[in-house]
Amino acid sequence: MGMSSNPPYPAGTVIIGKWRGNRYVVERLLGRGANGTVYLVQREGRRERYALKIGYDTLDLQSEINVLTTLQSRRKRNEHRARQESPLSSYLLEADDFADGNNVPFYVMRYVEGRPLHLFLSRNGSSWLGLVGLKLLDKLRGLHECGFVFGDLKPENVMVSDYGEAELIDFGGASPLGRSVKQFTEWHDRGFWNAGSRTGDENYDLFAFAVLCLRLLNEEGLKTAALQLPQMRSTDELLKLARKLPDKKLSSWLSLALKGGFSGSAEALELWENHIYKTRKREPESMATPRWLKNAFALSLFLLAFTIYWVIRF
Repeated sequence: MGMSSNPPYPAGTVIIGKWRGNRYVVERLLGRGANGTVYLVQREGRRERYALKIGYDTLDLQSEINVLTTLQSRRKRNEHRARQESPLSSYLLEADDFADGNNVPFYVMRYVEGRPLHLFLSRNGSSWLGLVGLKLLDKLRGLHECGFVFGDLKPENVMVSDYGEAELIDFGGASPLGRSVKQFTEWHDRGFWNAGSRTGDENYDLFAFAVLCLRLLNEEGLKTAALQLPQMRSTDELLKLARKLPDKKLSSWLSLALKGGFSGSAEALELWENHIYKTRKREPESMATPRWLKNAFALSLFLLAFTIYWVIRF
């Protein structure tokens, strides 16, 4: 059954699960994607707020639910091997049907409060890319360990909290490793640049991640390269953009990802952590100690030492 004809649900609408009976009150619309509409909701009887997704097409949404269910079960089995913070957070809370004239499937996930990646960096500065990139690569590594590629990796599908934690928010394009990628965005697609197939493998996501970085750092350059005739597009155009970056370690990492040179996302994550994150890690400008305060502190130490000296002397 198609969902495109269904009107958006206004604030105050109560969505009741047919099978589980849980009641969710719509607070506001969060956004519309290629395969569904997401609402900010609150479950009756609880303080926590959640994101609830209703799809335009039942089969598409059910496929996404199946992916998340598989991820959830595999994550639990592999939890003993995970880091202190699991790379695959507990996204899927429940799935059910909403009897709104017809049985409309929906699922409920943890609400990720933050900003889309491109808006976060435009506000906070590109110096945050080291940390945010590390967190995002960690999420991709966890996804790959569970046997899936994300596919449609783009800034709009990455939400970043105020403290730099990155989360993937739309699994509609997730596909099993070895299968064709279901959804993609042209600029971030390996096939668009004649750089490889659209078969889902770890390097597909790493290629998309590299293009994502180029887009965040030089969107105009990427746009110009993408305007070429299809037969003229190639990895070489992207490599030229990577080599122009002032950070040579970042340039080398992106070049390797664009050429499919990593053995997998685990190696890519390790190299990013050691050669990019640790070298870029610094106190954000907004949190740095002001120079006047440092000088005042030094002066107070001098006066304290001077006072102690005169007390002891006399």
